Amino acid sequence: MKKIIYTLMVAGAVFFTSCSSDDNNTTPDGGTPQGETPTAASLLLNSIAEDGGTPYDVNNPALSFTAAQNVFLPSILGIDFRVDRDVVPAGPTARFPMFQGWETLPNGERREGYYVITEASDEDFAEELGVIYAPRMAEAIGSGGEQNSEWTEDGRLIFEGSVDFSPTRSLTAGAASPDGALVGFPPAEVNPGAIADANWSSYVVLPGTNIVINAQLVANSTGIHDRIPNPNGNSQADEDDLNNPNLAIDQASVVLQLLDGWHDGQPYYFHIVTDTSDPGPATIELGVYAPRLNNLPAFGLFPGGSMLPFSPTANGVTPDANNPLGFQGLNTASISDRQVNDPTNTFPIDPSDTRYSPMWDAHITEFTVPADERVILTSFGQINDLLDDGTLIPFRGNGNPGPLANSLSDMLTATGAIINCPVITQPDSSVIGTQIGAPRNQ
Repeated sequence: MKKIIYTLMVAGAVFFTSCSSDDNNTTPDGGTPQGETPTAASLLLNSIAEDGGTPYDVNNPALSFTAAQNVFLPSILGIDFRVDRDVVPAGPTARFPMFQGWETLPNGERREGYYVITEASDEDFAEELGVIYAPRMAEAIGSGGEQNSEWTEDGRLIFEGSVDFSPTRSLTAGAASPDGALVGFPPAEVNPGAIADANWSSYVVLPGTNIVINAQLVANSTGIHDRIPNPNGNSQADEDDLNNPNLAIDQASVVLQLLDGWHDGQPYYFHIVTDTSDPGPATIELGVYAPRLNNLPAFGLFPGGSMLPFSPTANGVTPDANNPLGFQGLNTASISDRQVNDPTNTFPIDPSDTRYSPMWDAHITEFTVPADERVILTSFGQINDLLDDGTLIPFRGNGNPGPLANSLSDMLTATGAIINCPVITQPDSSVIGTQIGAPRNQ
């Protein structure tokens, strides 16, 4: 049996013998009863230190970032800005502090799990923990798209739900549409590499508060997140390797791949994909399929609700076009070898804007022109112009028949799929090819 499974099972067995006392030694709101009650942020930071990691210190952060690096997540431990996959097969990556907590299985038992936190709805908490402040996340409370949590006696979060990382991810590209406009996307068959139960949501309400955090499980005894790159390569065995050194439990840190995108006419909108509400994007973008996210409010609504519209394209520029700006599209992602080519979607705002949310509401476009006339979509302004002249239309497979209350575009329709895409950095081109901090576990 592999080492990580043994470690998790032993730790889980120790916990199961004491979980009832954990329940009895917490206040009704989930806090710690004796002495001065620590803050939620301090409990989480203390757990990082106890696990051998580097807790964020707002007064003395491990890394200081330049304006050119433009990093939105101050607690990050290292970033590899190299994008040439011939040099770095995984592409750009970032190393995150990793927290240990407990999942609740459908049968009521608890299992040890490891997770990252990228955003919080409370400004003071976000500053103390070194994550992105995203106040719109609080709109999730009461929607049924969030999950609640409680503390153990030693200050670890217990989640209501759980994630199974054991499935093998696979995708069968779709055949060409009768008019030839669509090739590869939508896929003919998808099987996500990780599936959450009905209680799991990465929008987690902290015990006894109205603070919502964006917390994503990355490992447990069933396996690891597909976005943890393996130094050995990109084979199926590498993807599911529980001994991947980029998951370092003894260092309380994990390395995740960064996906590229476009924002405001600029590339390198580097983000991670954690979980999605639909099995299609979960498979294409190597995320966790988490159906509870479907209950979040509300499709197409901006700046209200807890989500933010963004725009993939169904049939963008393909690699064989040799476009100087690269390639783009769910078609390219669907037909690439093991989906190593990401869609490079188009995004409206960045985390410096308090209207930002990490939960993205997909508004897919479709080109009506031949493949050799398609362009890279770099901004929402450009998308709206191309919708206006008919070069683009809303993707014919979008779930909503007409535009919703989306002030970013009155011509796009919502697909009905939600993708959790925390944005980490959007560097200047001068930074590409460099590294900062410790991008990999040592």
